[in-house]
Amino acid sequence: MALKLLAVETSTEACSVAVWVDGRVLERYEVAPRRHTELVLPWAGELLAEAGIARTELDAIAVARGPGAFTGVRLAVALVQGMGLALDRPVVAVSTLAALAWQALPTAQGATILAAIDARMGELYLGLFRADQERQLLAIGEEWMSAPAHCAIAGAGMVGIGSGFAADGQALVAALGERLLRFDAEGLPRASSVLQLAAPGFRRGEAIAADLLEPAYLRNNVALTLVEQAELRRSKASQ
Repeated sequence: MALKLLAVETSTEACSVAVWVDGRVLERYEVAPRRHTELVLPWAGELLAEAGIARTELDAIAVARGPGAFTGVRLAVALVQGMGLALDRPVVAVSTLAALAWQALPTAQGATILAAIDARMGELYLGLFRADQERQLLAIGEEWMSAPAHCAIAGAGMVGIGSGFAADGQALVAALGERLLRFDAEGLPRASSVLQLAAPGFRRGEAIAADLLEPAYLRNNVALTLVEQAELRRSKASQ
């Protein structure tokens, strides 16, 4: 029986929705800051119609759970929870950094993949990944946050992807030096990549009840206090 999944990704300025029908992927994608809310549900309806399936035929709904922009992550999680509960379907949560790293997998050629998203406020969301023998993506350690200039990563031969490589005048690129083989600073996570990770995850039994879905923020304090913002500005001015 064909596996049918719907995926939502709104963790960054990019917005995307995708449908998986037994390995065939249909997607809507647009860099559309502040328009995520108005795009997701209409796109989902269009894609399901294009795929020729009803919402009730979905086996599960996948989502990029973060880390990423606070409002974008909350939106995706809330929408997927709502759809899952309304349809009585489980959800598959995928790391936004893993979905981003997936896009670098075809050209990584055995190198470690460093996914980096600009977290604003002088920090990055970071995750290390590699491919196994079956070219499935595996996380190396826990995802973390760091200032780009202070990103301590052991080893060499890394391929980078994500907006974090453009942040603060490419400070991460400078910090990694010769350990970084190449990078794509324009890469953004996509729902189609979420599906590539969610489909095998669903088959491994990793789907959960919709009401158990939780976002991954990494940052404990979503917004800096006014004092912290002033200190950050002074710090940057003195550099």
